[in-house]
Amino acid sequence: MPIYVPPHFSESRPEVLDAFVRKYPLASVITHTGDEMFASHIPLTLDVLADGSRRLQGHFARGNPQWRTAQDGGRALAIFHGPQAYVTPSWYPSKRINGRVVPTWLYVVVHVEGRIAIVDDRDYLERHLRALTHDHEHARARPWGVDDAPPEYLDATMKRIVPFEITATRMSGKWKLDQNQPAHNRDGVAEGLLEAEQQVLSALVRKDRVV
Repeated sequence: MPIYVPPHFSESRPEVLDAFVRKYPLASVITHTGDEMFASHIPLTLDVLADGSRRLQGHFARGNPQWRTAQDGGRALAIFHGPQAYVTPSWYPSKRINGRVVPTWLYVVVHVEGRIAIVDDRDYLERHLRALTHDHEHARARPWGVDDAPPEYLDATMKRIVPFEITATRMSGKWKLDQNQPAHNRDGVAEGLLEAEQQVLSALVRKDRVV
């Protein structure tokens, strides 16, 4: 499922893509079986293995039919969404010069294609939950841990979810940050985004392709 990326918007550096996935871990996970497509929005963890391959791990609610229809070894797509915003032509200095500008939308996304496997195993699930929790709690002053929950409550919760992993076969990024515009227009957009309280996207427009 290739992503359309003009060369000036392309980002393929593995370390940049990895950093993006870790910073924006909520992904749209898409699978299909026969004529049906399924999509769920799931926080994923990323592992970079010793051989350089990448693996995503997450979990479905057991009541979600997607996990039952996702065949082991079947194709899956995880889309990670970063900052995005509408850009008004009024932010382009070129508007005042010749009017040759139109609205656009700036955004940053990463697509990870791969093969999905359902791992309905309690020990695997516990390791996954501990890793996921650590990712999002370790920097807090008083981090919450899995062991903070009562054992019987944790056990009941774990019975309601099913873990999976996606072995990545391709990662691609699209950094649509007006790289095709002249410098003065990009400066104008960066200023406009800053005024619109889109500080992260403004910084990305200025720095170009740095997460």
